[in-house]
Amino acid sequence: MPRRTTAILVPVSYLKDLDYSVVQQCMHCGLCLPTCPTYMETKLERNSPRGRIALMRAIADGQLEASKAFAEEMYFCLGCLACETACPAGVDYTQLFEMARAEAERSRVLERPGRRLFRQLLLDVLFREQWRLRLVGRLLWLYQSLGLQSLVRRSGLLRVLPASWRALEAKTPTIRPRFTPQLVAPEETPPGNATGAHYRVGLLSGCVQDLIYSDVNRDTADVLLANRCAVVTPPGQGCCGSLHAHNGEYELAKDFARRLLDRFDLDRLDAIVTNAAGCGSHLKHFDRLLQDDPRYAAKARQWSEKVKDISEWLVEIGFRPPTQKPTEARVTYHDACHLCHGQKIVAQPRELLATIPGLEVKPLAESMWCCGSAGIYNLIQPEMADKLLQRKLDHIEATGADILATGNPGCLLQIQNGLAARGRKIEVVHPVTLLARAYRT
Repeated sequence: MPRRTTAILVPVSYLKDLDYSVVQQCMHCGLCLPTCPTYMETKLERNSPRGRIALMRAIADGQLEASKAFAEEMYFCLGCLACETACPAGVDYTQLFEMARAEAERSRVLERPGRRLFRQLLLDVLFREQWRLRLVGRLLWLYQSLGLQSLVRRSGLLRVLPASWRALEAKTPTIRPRFTPQLVAPEETPPGNATGAHYRVGLLSGCVQDLIYSDVNRDTADVLLANRCAVVTPPGQGCCGSLHAHNGEYELAKDFARRLLDRFDLDRLDAIVTNAAGCGSHLKHFDRLLQDDPRYAAKARQWSEKVKDISEWLVEIGFRPPTQKPTEARVTYHDACHLCHGQKIVAQPRELLATIPGLEVKPLAESMWCCGSAGIYNLIQPEMADKLLQRKLDHIEATGADILATGNPGCLLQIQNGLAARGRKIEVVHPVTLLARAYRT
């Protein structure tokens, strides 16, 4: 698809141009402090939601200019949104967080040799077209499947790399042998259903999800088919732009949203289903993202009304409980931040798990505490991310569970890598995968 030529009007200041009622909502009561992972680790006011909002408001009021210290603080924030859940005043931290990072990028106070080039290559080139991402994924799959990755790791060659690069290499995800287009047809209908499907839903295939968890997309399609849903998976979807919105590239996020909207015929769909919590939280805000776009504003509002997390949608339509026992195991559930805090979806995934015969659901302490993945947080803030990961792993191990279920690809990968580093053989899966297994038994 050719790149858009529509002129992009970048605000002079994202925070100063923001509706001031959003900026002044915070009452500084401090109820958010015990829920903020970074504040609880450092006990520094600037590392709390209250402290960060004070900085944002100072910029909006013209009392402070965006500085390197401001930008670094905004990127030290996880964006987990636990503060939103705790806030009695209903502060829209999601919007504040995105505007603050956009302000940091607009001001270019973090500019250094290589940073801008890296961000452009990653966010504007690699993620611009899904075929580019798949090409890189296919090369990485060959590297892994031919045993070259294992050979390099055993050879000791990695020891010559800086410690940060070695840590990054250890996080390399395993690429699936087949991507979503090879697993899910553009349109599938429930087999053997004489009366036809009761619902027609669009399935989002994602970008990174498509490379490392395409099997979850297949599982999601199978579960939808088993629950009277025809499944439409338009080809060429690509990235939804959540990575860009959460990392200061707000105008790029708008472009990605427009492209995704063009792929779906919303008038013929009852719902748009996503199985990635971080993406889902962003997708539900397309109405706000494109509210000033005369061409896309109405369609973005329609989109936001129809986007559903897979667990949310299944409970809403009254899903069919499985009757067969796929296995007997103890399972515990980790709440992905953007599912529980961003979308306020807590009970639905647990309801799915509770209906699967043979599973004993064990409660997880601090299940809503961030695991440290937070998009690319574990790459840009590895020390804090690892502290949060170790805390999460301790709680997971304490449950004695055989399986850890969670509804976000970043969490899946973060916890998988953490457990592997500890030598623990606990399976980490999406809840919809467990439901799909039960239907297939």
